[in-house]
Amino acid sequence: MNVELPPFVRDTAAQFGAGVPYALKVLAGRLADDPDMGRPSSLPGILTVMVEGDLYEDCPDLAVGYIREPDRIQIRYVNLAPSAEPAAPAQDEDPGQEQVHPVDPMTEAVTVRQIADAWLRIIRRLQHDAPDSYAALRSGAELSAIAALENELGVRIPTELRTLWLLSGGDDGAEGWGGGCLPGNEALMALDAVADVYRRKLDAQADLDSDNAGRPEEERTTVWKATWIPVVSHGASDTTSGAYLDAATGYLGRWSLYNDAWGEELDTLVTYLEEAADMLEAPALATRDKPGLVGGALVWRRRLDHAMAGRWRPLTG
Repeated sequence: MNVELPPFVRDTAAQFGAGVPYALKVLAGRLADDPDMGRPSSLPGILTVMVEGDLYEDCPDLAVGYIREPDRIQIRYVNLAPSAEPAAPAQDEDPGQEQVHPVDPMTEAVTVRQIADAWLRIIRRLQHDAPDSYAALRSGAELSAIAALENELGVRIPTELRTLWLLSGGDDGAEGWGGGCLPGNEALMALDAVADVYRRKLDAQADLDSDNAGRPEEERTTVWKATWIPVVSHGASDTTSGAYLDAATGYLGRWSLYNDAWGEELDTLVTYLEEAADMLEAPALATRDKPGLVGGALVWRRRLDHAMAGRWRPLTG
């Protein structure tokens, strides 16, 4: 029985630990001998098998989903196994605050695959057309760094954002340009920038809460919620505005340090990245923004610097 491990699954799995590829290799051998060892999942046609990380060096517990066909097996996703115990709430958690609810492990697995697929589509285009922008992307963040950030923020990092950070820990901007590779020339924020903006926005909300004391609910001002996690910034070195992911709803919203641009959008992180990938792969069909090139850097048209207008050329499919 042939066991296939697609590249996007291999690339995602490698971010979970140095021992994960070996663990998957061992699992592939077991599946070849016993194709039906997995248990049916909530996803049609997908069987799931658990991998005990203690059996391998530098490997966490894993949930691996695969499809079984008459002549082959294809591993479709690799995800961290769900914890047996729920995470403890933050010490200063407000009982009345909007809470983040647990996600079904199978739903998480699909999300991991969607994020990994969309991001890898983006970086493949950067590799081919915009090598300077590709070189500006940081390597994946360590699980320990993401866990430390999670503890600092006091809110659970959603699966989709954790997966994205495991693939890339931020965007430093192409040399000589400084814009990010995402639509509007925005940049994926590094984890230290995420923590800094989160603290500043939370402090701003604390000041407003003091001003709001005694006011009716409808007259109170909210510029930040504890579940909002900064993800994208105006530029690689410009964190005056950007987009956040609401860990409670799963939707993106806009933020500004000047509190003049905020609110929920109708995009999830998955749909946002998928649209970015679609625009890069089929530029002629792009509507929200137009991708182009200045030398070896990806530069989106919506926020094209006038000094670069003469050098900008549209990206072709």
